[in-house]
Amino acid sequence: MVVYRIPSPTQSEVIYPDNDGQPVANNTIQFRWIVEIQQNLDWLFADDPNVFIAGDLFWYPVEGRNTIAVAPDVMVVLGRPKGDRLSYLQWKESGIAPQVVFEILSPSNTAVEMDKKLLFFDRYGVEEYYIYDPDSHNLQGWLRGEDGLDTIPQMADWVSPRLKIKFTLPPEGLQLYRPDGERFLTYQEISQRFEQERQRAELEHERAEQERQRADRLAEQLRALGIEPEA
Repeated sequence: MVVYRIPSPTQSEVIYPDNDGQPVANNTIQFRWIVEIQQNLDWLFADDPNVFIAGDLFWYPVEGRNTIAVAPDVMVVLGRPKGDRLSYLQWKESGIAPQVVFEILSPSNTAVEMDKKLLFFDRYGVEEYYIYDPDSHNLQGWLRGEDGLDTIPQMADWVSPRLKIKFTLPPEGLQLYRPDGERFLTYQEISQRFEQERQRAELEHERAEQERQRADRLAEQLRALGIEPEA
């Protein structure tokens, strides 16, 4: 008699949505800050293949629980490779939670909403959490201690333990600085700097070409006098 083993029913696959139909930002100011922080951090860690940085990407910390999720404005994961992702599924990322999270406030954000995010980040392992309100220029920060995320009492000139970037609060609003002292730049400033460097390189090339042509003319004049120029 042949005995057949009947396979047990498989659990239906859990779907982890990669968007909620909401815009990345509610206004141009919020969007500009999100892009500036995300792009400058990308630039800062461009040479490190194991630093993943994302903006407005859904993070699912618990396998099988697709209702437990949040999309930080910017998140940094040290120890995970760069690359595109539809969402950050923590159990597929060696269990590593984002260590640093940034949120940029918009007028639509409520205190209840931000309290829930703080509890989420505290519960699921974020080490550094920063909130900036571009309207009031208010900056808040939390750092993980023995009992969870603790408020950072003084944010002016604060240096991130993980990222080594510096937060300053001049009257015109938040400014961030790289470990080498270079200020975070806007996309426009980066473009302008790139254009300046391109023009400088072109000018150097033109000068080098003019010098070569001058040397060639001088060599021809020496040969006309029967003098072989030195190589």
